[in-house]
Amino acid sequence: MDFLTLFAVYVAVVLTCIALVCRYSGQQQTPFSLLFNYISKLTAPFTPKWLQRFSQWTLHRLFHQRNNMFIYLHILLEGAVYAEFTYEVFGFCREMDTTLTSLSVPYVLLAVKSLFFYLCIKRDPGTVTKKRVAGQLQIYPYDRRMFHPGVSCPTCQLLKPARSKHCRVCNRCVQRFDHHCVWVNNCIGALNTRYFLLYLFSVCAMAGDIALLTGDMLLHAVLRSGLLRASYLDEHGQQQQAGPLFVIQHLFLTFPRIVFMLGFLVFVFFLLAGYALFHSYLALANQTSNEWYKSRGFVCRHCRPAAADHLCSPAPDRSRRHYYSRGIVQNLREIFFPPRPVHKKDN
Repeated sequence: MDFLTLFAVYVAVVLTCIALVCRYSGQQQTPFSLLFNYISKLTAPFTPKWLQRFSQWTLHRLFHQRNNMFIYLHILLEGAVYAEFTYEVFGFCREMDTTLTSLSVPYVLLAVKSLFFYLCIKRDPGTVTKKRVAGQLQIYPYDRRMFHPGVSCPTCQLLKPARSKHCRVCNRCVQRFDHHCVWVNNCIGALNTRYFLLYLFSVCAMAGDIALLTGDMLLHAVLRSGLLRASYLDEHGQQQQAGPLFVIQHLFLTFPRIVFMLGFLVFVFFLLAGYALFHSYLALANQTSNEWYKSRGFVCRHCRPAAADHLCSPAPDRSRRHYYSRGIVQNLREIFFPPRPVHKKDN
């Protein structure tokens, strides 16, 4: 298999991963889960019982219980990128007269990102408790479509404030629940959505800046080497002018770790940039991921096919999708300055 085929497969896999993540993000039934279940059924007769129990326990621990594995994986990947950037790209950039100010930006972004990452992990997302629930019930009105008054959480045994949801991973109800993020091992809710948004944008900026510096370094390496004016002998012994594919192959063979890191950063940038834009749209519309997924195909839980005289319509009510929106400025204010319950003073 030649380099062109390998490079095409690499690009196809990256683009396919981006498309699948964007298409099935947040859905419970995905091709990955269906494929895993199918493979498990096929291999069950040949797999020892202890191995089956271990794999089920591992998956349960990873995706259905709180654990720090994805935090450690996040730090490991980040450390690998910065180690490669520091020990190879940084030196090449200094030889090409890149300013220290430009080279220091990724490290400043790393410090900023680490702060927001820590806040996402440690800050309470807005847990609904016995002491808080009375005040939390006052913050948002019930839309009577997705959120109804008088509904209690069967696990927490508390009345559910509007826009709240019980997180099975954290085993708690969260005010203005958005989603549970495995990368920060915490729920994203009313009190830490602002940190999560800033974390996403700082990661995108970090990946984009390192990718630009690395791409600039590789471009200068190509221009200084004169590869664009070079020629080579093909497999038939004929002289050919070096084109883009030859240059890419030369860079891959000369700087394999740097090129692989650049591809990884481009993948991460576009993936997280799309995710950050999606959450920016939700912030501007004052909507959560949980509400967005429900509004895509909402069916009233009280409706049944035989209940033709029920007042609720089984079709989603698009006019009430942005029920909690109060305008862009007020929506952003609510994200960065979460509303607090109003305590009435006794006369």
